[in-house]
Amino acid sequence: MALLRFDDFDPVSGILTLQQELDRFLRNPAFSLGPSGYGAFPPVNIFDNGEGIVIVAELPGIDAAHFNIVGQDNTLTIRGERKHDETGKPDGYHRRERPFGEFSRSIQLPDHLNMAGATANYENGLLTVRVPKAESAKPRQIAVETA
Repeated sequence: MALLRFDDFDPVSGILTLQQELDRFLRNPAFSLGPSGYGAFPPVNIFDNGEGIVIVAELPGIDAAHFNIVGQDNTLTIRGERKHDETGKPDGYHRRERPFGEFSRSIQLPDHLNMAGATANYENGLLTVRVPKAESAKPRQIAVETA
């Protein structure tokens, strides 16, 4: 007598179920991964483009006058305020998922960057900050001398 039939055993569905349960656990408001956890605002993508680090942050519906960017040492901080939406002044909400109020997000960057050369561009709700590599971190061509 078999305790487990082979056709009932599906390891892929077990892994998918585990993944769903872990995702549900991490999205629980009682569990937090700190400023980089689920729901951190603004959400960011950070990557190295060869010339330096690029940070792309989503700030939809926020006027550029309502946020600022500060770079100090190896930390880049995006700080601002999302104003309360007063459209129609509703009596109550059926669902309210868009938070408002002050926000701050600090991002630790590598040591080899030139924070003084950083530039920022804000267009269509996307903030793009480019921080170039320091000259000492860029590869140098070394000439070979022959005797």
